[in-house]
Amino acid sequence: MLEAKNLKVKRNLTALIDFSRIINSSIDLDFILNNVLLTCLGKFLATRGLIALKEKNKIVLKSSKGITTEFLQEFPELEASPNCIDDPKLNSFMHIANLHVVEKISSSDDCIGLVCLGEKLNKSEYTEDDVEFLGTILNISATAVQNSMVINELRKVNRQLDSRVQRLSSLFELSKEFGSFAESYRVVKLLVFSILGQFLVQKYAIILFENDVPDILDSKFDNEKLLQLIKRYELHKTPDSIKKDFLKINQAELFELGVELIVPMQLQNKTRGIILLGSRAGNRDFFNNDIEYIYSVGNLAIISLENNRLFLEALEKQKMEEDLLIARDIQRNLLPQNLPEYDKYDIAALNVSSKQVGGDYYDVIPIADEKFYIAIADVSGKGVPASLMMANIQAFLQVICRQGMKIEEATAMINDLVTGNTSEGRFITFFWGYINTKTNTLTYVNAGHNPPYILRGDKVIKLTKGGIILGVVKTFAPYIFEEVELKKDDVILLYTDGVSEALNLEFEEYSEERLETIAKSLVKNSAGEILNGIKEDVQIFTQGNQQSDDITMIVIKVR
Repeated sequence: MLEAKNLKVKRNLTALIDFSRIINSSIDLDFILNNVLLTCLGKFLATRGLIALKEKNKIVLKSSKGITTEFLQEFPELEASPNCIDDPKLNSFMHIANLHVVEKISSSDDCIGLVCLGEKLNKSEYTEDDVEFLGTILNISATAVQNSMVINELRKVNRQLDSRVQRLSSLFELSKEFGSFAESYRVVKLLVFSILGQFLVQKYAIILFENDVPDILDSKFDNEKLLQLIKRYELHKTPDSIKKDFLKINQAELFELGVELIVPMQLQNKTRGIILLGSRAGNRDFFNNDIEYIYSVGNLAIISLENNRLFLEALEKQKMEEDLLIARDIQRNLLPQNLPEYDKYDIAALNVSSKQVGGDYYDVIPIADEKFYIAIADVSGKGVPASLMMANIQAFLQVICRQGMKIEEATAMINDLVTGNTSEGRFITFFWGYINTKTNTLTYVNAGHNPPYILRGDKVIKLTKGGIILGVVKTFAPYIFEEVELKKDDVILLYTDGVSEALNLEFEEYSEERLETIAKSLVKNSAGEILNGIKEDVQIFTQGNQQSDDITMIVIKVR
C-alpha cells in the first residue's frame, strides 16, 4: 500500500516537473493558459473549466473549455482581492454553470486570477488531495502567468512609446514644415494631410475664429449648415476636446452632420480655431493619445497661421511707415522754407506734424513789392494721397497767383481743377487772400475753412465770406470775396482744425472759444510770441494725450 502511494507521488512530481518545464518554456499567455486549463481538466478528468485573470483590478475571463457562450456571458464582475473566490456572485455563477471547485492563482499573496473546474467524468467529488494538487499546479503556473502578463504589459507600453516617439518625430518634422510656409493655404493643407494620413477620416473641417466670427478654411461638411451650428453652439468658446458621446447627447445636430470629434486650436489659452473630424476608417474611436496628437498638430498650425498674420501685418505696417516717410518729405518740401519780411507786417508760421501725416498746408507767396498772398488748407485723409493733393493745390496756387485774376474767379478755377483731379470722397478746406501793402487791405475768399480771426484789441472779426469747399463738385455758384481794411496792431490768425479740435485725456476739444481767449490775451506780443503762446497752451491742454492731427497756424501782425 505504501509502495503504491509512493509511486503515485512520484508520478505526480514527474507530471508537475514536466508541466513546469512546458509552461515556463513560453511567454505567450494564451499558450500558458491553454496548457494550465488542459492539464487541470486532464488530471481531474473534469468536463469543463475556465481561467480568469486580474486586469485593471478586475477579474476578467480569459480562457474556457466545455462551457457554452450563454453561460460565459453570465460571468460576474469581480474585484481582484485576496478573497475574490469567496465572492457570492462567483458562487452563484458556478452553480449556474455547473462548476464544482474554484482555486485562486496567487503571486506574493496577490490574487492574479482564478481557475474553476466542473464535475468529473466519474461524477465523484473533489477530494482534499485534489484541491491541494490543483493549488500546487496553480502555484507553479503563477510565475509563468505573472511573467507573461508583465511582458505583455511591457510590450503594450513599448508599442505606446513607439507610437508616441513616432508621433513626436512627426510633430518635430511638421513644426519645421509649418514654419517654412508663408502662405496660409499651405499651412491648412499640411494640417489636413497630416491628420488624414494618421487617422484616415473622410470628413473634416478647419475653422478659424477672427473676433469670434467663424471662417471655414477647408471643409468636407455642408458648410452652410456647419456655420449655423458653430454659431448656435458657440464653438469659439470650446476650451477642451469634445468627443462622440458628448456630441450625441448635447450637440446632436453636429453628430447627425457627421462630426465625431472637435479639437480646439488655442493660443494663450484662447480658442482661435477648431478642427472637426468625422468617423475614422473602420469606425474606430479616437483615443486620448490620438486627441493629444491632433491637438498638438492643430496648435502648430494655429501658431504658424498667427505668425503669418503678424508677418503680413508687419509688412503692411512697414509699407505704411514708408508711405508716411514719403508723405512727410512731400509735406516738408511743400511748406515755405523761409517767410518773406516786410516793414509793416510781422509774419510767423508753424506746422507740427502728427505721427499720422495729414494734409495741412500753408504758404506765403510774395508778388512784386506791393502784394503777397497768404493761404492755409486742410486736405481730407492722411498719408501719401493727402500729400499729393497738397502738392496739387500748391502748384495751382503758384501759377494762379501770378495770373492777375480776380480772387473769386481764381478760387472757382482752383475748385474745378481740384474736383477734376481728386477721387470721390476727398476734399480740401481752403482759405486764401492777399494783402496790399500800399492800401493796407486784406482781400480774401474762404472755401469752407475754419474762419480765421482778425484780432483788433478786444474785438474778434471772423473771416467767413467765400463758398463751398474744394474738390466736392465743380463750381456752380460764384465765390464771394471780401476786402478788409487793416489797422495798426491788428493780428490776423489763420489755423487748421488740428488746433481747435485737439483732445485732452478726457476727449474734450480745445475749442475755438479757448483759442480766441488765449489769442486775445497775447495780442500785444509779436507774431512769433503769439504763435508760441498758442502752441504752448494747446500742449498744456492736451498733456498726456497723443497728437492726432497736424497743427498749422499763420500769424500776421500789422505794425
